[in-house]
Amino acid sequence: MSYYFAKTLTVPFDAAVQRVVDALKQEGFGVLTDIDVQSTLKAKIGVDFRRYRILGACNPAFAHRALEAEDKIGTMLPCNVIVQETADGRTEVAAVDPVASMQGIGNAQLAPIAEQVQAKLKSMVARL
Repeated sequence: MSYYFAKTLTVPFDAAVQRVVDALKQEGFGVLTDIDVQSTLKAKIGVDFRRYRILGACNPAFAHRALEAEDKIGTMLPCNVIVQETADGRTEVAAVDPVASMQGIGNAQLAPIAEQVQAKLKSMVARL
């Protein structure tokens, strides 16, 4: 089982980021964090890196249910979605697969929550 699902787009990077944010919103997610990996690596260690953003997406209702089922699940929240430039000039979007992430926890109460979040994230990626 893969730990993510992805889609490659032929739109400019900034447009792809906005599409992701909009599609997440349509699925009930907000973006809690937005990490610009390119500028962070440049500022911290002087490395030039392709455009790469990590968006920390959260659906509050599902997050609450997961936290009620497993108090340490916050170590795995929010759901990360990346947007990155590819070598051929396209833009790739990839989202974590929460079902794969939750398998190692061993809490059966998390499975249906992870499956519902997975469906929403897959829908978001497909919508792009």
